[in-house]
Amino acid sequence: MVGNPLLERISNREAKVGVVGLGYVGLPLGMAFADAGFKVTGLDVDQRKIDKIAKGESYIKHIPSEPLAKLTQAGKLTASNQFAKSRELDCVIICVPTPLTASREPDMSFIIATGEALAPYVRPGQLFILESTTYPGTTEEILKPLLEKGGLKAGVDFFLAFSPEREDPGNKGFNTKTIPKVVGGYSPACLEVAVALYGSALKEVVPVSSTRVAELSKLLENIYRCVNIAMVNEMKMLCDRMNVDVWEVIQAASTKPFGFQPFYPGPGLGGHCIPIDPFYLTWKAREFEFHTKFIELAGEVNWQMPYYVVQRTMEALNAGKKVLNGAKVLCLGAAYKKDIDDFRESPSLRVMTLLKEKGADISYHDPFVKELHKGHGFNMEMTSVPLDPETLNQYDAVIILTDHSHIDYNELVQRSNIVIDTRNATKAVTEGREKIIKA
Repeated sequence: MVGNPLLERISNREAKVGVVGLGYVGLPLGMAFADAGFKVTGLDVDQRKIDKIAKGESYIKHIPSEPLAKLTQAGKLTASNQFAKSRELDCVIICVPTPLTASREPDMSFIIATGEALAPYVRPGQLFILESTTYPGTTEEILKPLLEKGGLKAGVDFFLAFSPEREDPGNKGFNTKTIPKVVGGYSPACLEVAVALYGSALKEVVPVSSTRVAELSKLLENIYRCVNIAMVNEMKMLCDRMNVDVWEVIQAASTKPFGFQPFYPGPGLGGHCIPIDPFYLTWKAREFEFHTKFIELAGEVNWQMPYYVVQRTMEALNAGKKVLNGAKVLCLGAAYKKDIDDFRESPSLRVMTLLKEKGADISYHDPFVKELHKGHGFNMEMTSVPLDPETLNQYDAVIILTDHSHIDYNELVQRSNIVIDTRNATKAVTEGREKIIKA
């Protein structure tokens, strides 16, 4: 590749940036580049998202509509479902889902479909970056051959890189612009261009030696959390048998000023990364005849937590001479963590499914998740019910699965028959604690 005019276009904010996949990662990333002065085109197959962006309306709770509307009205951010527009773009960033199949193996279908959709329009001098969380080797083994179908070569005719997404919805301390960005290039020239692009819009860029290092760094981040959460989940189950409050144990241990970082138990893992990413590495490890025992054990512990919550609920009802079959149960929270609207891989859905299978009459309340539909292992259509203090005593049990801030937990405990608390949301409740069952 002779010369590098793309670097100059990036430096002058003349490069046209495209973002494929306008979800929790793609939308804020596109906004960050638009806010930095680039003209951004979002590409997505979901017409609802395209229509919302055209109106300047956000469809993600923690992203306000006002800054989005300013960018769209200024013509800095547009959206389309026409992938032919990628030919006009200088830089294309791919932020599509990477779920698991029914057999819990990596599902590359979204990356493959995106690569195939972009392939006819690849032109010399473009930069393509994959951000979707995946196993090491994906950029070079899957995306690269797809983009090279037309005869152009990565590292020679166009640039190729991987930069793992890092998002924490609801975390007010960090955002897309302020979270350090790891970047790995297919070649030194690819890395140089990718670093220049991200450096023009984000606060800090961390270059690494290859796309595989960047891919694996993301998995390590999430496996670190998965393993530690599994440890405290197992500790919680032991503490319940020993009649010790695991939350008090964690708080006490957290006073150590070195060598300890607190992790907290819950009803299982949720979100788009931690429940899924470890399985990407365990699957890839088989290619090298390596068995990731530690990671798989952590996944097994976390996967069992919804079953544990249901078991504790059955025990609580049994203590009151009631059975789960036919019991009215209210589940508080469908989102995977507090005060957000993201319910991807939420353990709440698994808990509700298991309760239903046991014959319970279930309802749920979540102000951020108004409706639940079939899909991703969840086989029910449900609508959030109001949290009415006057009717709480009509439920045989209330299970706190997500500790949303809007709930008055004192009143909840006072008016409920039994409260199964999986999040320590009732820690400050002083009256009626005999109704609370930790799970």
